[in-house]
Amino acid sequence: MIERRRTALKAWPFFGIFLIQIILLLAHWFLFHTFIAFRPDLAVGAVSWLRVVVLTLAFSFAGSSLLSFRFSNFAVRLMYKIASVWLGFLNYFFLAACMCWLTWYAMLAFGAAGLTPRPMIAAVFFALAVLTCVYGMLNARWIRVRRIGVSLDNLPDAWRGRKALLMSDLHLGNINSAGFSRRLVALANRLRPDIVFLPGDLFDGTKADLDCLVGPFKGLTAPFGSYFCTGNHEEFTDPAHYIEAVTRAGIRVLNSERVTVEGLHIIGIRYGDSTYPIRTRAMLEALSPGSAQASILLSHAPIRLPIAEQAGISLQLSGHTHGGQLFPYTYFTRRIFGRFTHGLHNFGALQVYTSTGAGTWGPPMRVGTQPEVVVLEFARTVEN
Repeated sequence: MIERRRTALKAWPFFGIFLIQIILLLAHWFLFHTFIAFRPDLAVGAVSWLRVVVLTLAFSFAGSSLLSFRFSNFAVRLMYKIASVWLGFLNYFFLAACMCWLTWYAMLAFGAAGLTPRPMIAAVFFALAVLTCVYGMLNARWIRVRRIGVSLDNLPDAWRGRKALLMSDLHLGNINSAGFSRRLVALANRLRPDIVFLPGDLFDGTKADLDCLVGPFKGLTAPFGSYFCTGNHEEFTDPAHYIEAVTRAGIRVLNSERVTVEGLHIIGIRYGDSTYPIRTRAMLEALSPGSAQASILLSHAPIRLPIAEQAGISLQLSGHTHGGQLFPYTYFTRRIFGRFTHGLHNFGALQVYTSTGAGTWGPPMRVGTQPEVVVLEFARTVEN
């Protein structure tokens, strides 16, 4: 039975890749069909070349992703970047194609089909799609600084007025390189936090020179250090090599464990552990100091909130959602995580802050969301 379960778990990634590839093929077919339908003036040779290009692009992201898990070189990184950018363009080209057909059928229904030629309809919607993608790429590189006041019951007096910096979902890898890492460390040092929290997905999960990517974090100047827990991207494979690189960069890894810093209890739980309610409950019951003492939980995804509250955790810091990263996925993400998709919210006695993250996964774009780092200012102490 155990062996059968292991075989099933190993098969799931291949099934997921196969399913994603089918969806991508269908999306590319629809895009190709729309383009030639709304541009009937294209020559036969141009249509043939377009078919080849679209078919190649249809396999580009899955193909480059598989290669990036095994190899790290200039050619693979370039392929991955091109495929990731195209994936973002595909999203909005697909929406543009849908709008082309809806507009055309609406014009047919109202007898206005002769007023605007099909090529003009396509030009308008695809131009809007291109502008949206350009905006999304620029927006993804403009990292906002959020300042949030947090009041924790029984916060030690030593932490009154101090600042913590929350940086989640950097996704260091083929898109966000060491330069991105250096930029974030420089920003962190300008903000002068007392402590830094990194709740997962520091890496993208692809093969890379991890020490080069995370090396700039050796320059963090937070006096009480930096703390990290794994996210799902670190656990695509054995997370040991990620944990070792993070440790070499001077970041404390909380591998489902607790540390106490001047009376403030900090707990970090592995992403894999957080996906099992029974395991999460057992760990938090063992690690949490209870509601009589202030505690902060680093947990990559804003899940298992009832368990964290029952364990007496004061504040949970999460990421994972990216806020949806791109419209219309912003809607679906909010349907899954509700109000805990982004921002500071209460779940009973538990406070939860979910960050949209500083980096991106897949398309290096953000539309409908903003990248952020968060300064948590511990405003006051409340005595029971």
